[in-house]
Amino acid sequence: MIMVKKKKLKELIPQPKSRFLRVKCLNCGNQQIIFGCSATDVECLVCGKTLLQSTGGKARILTKILEVLT
Repeated sequence: MIMVKKKKLKELIPQPKSRFLRVKCLNCGNQQIIFGCSATDVECLVCGKTLLQSTGGKARILTKILEVLT
């Protein structure tokens, strides 16, 4: 039996690892679109609760994610 290794094809155009997210505030129910790798903290536009904390890379999301936008 001969084992044949399959070569992995490199993607010509790599897919981004960061996404925009539609989130819902747990306090007031406001829906907002935020960037998943934000460099600053993001607060709700209505009540001011922190929705996302910056960590230097991918951000820490502190609320409910409704949808990942492409």
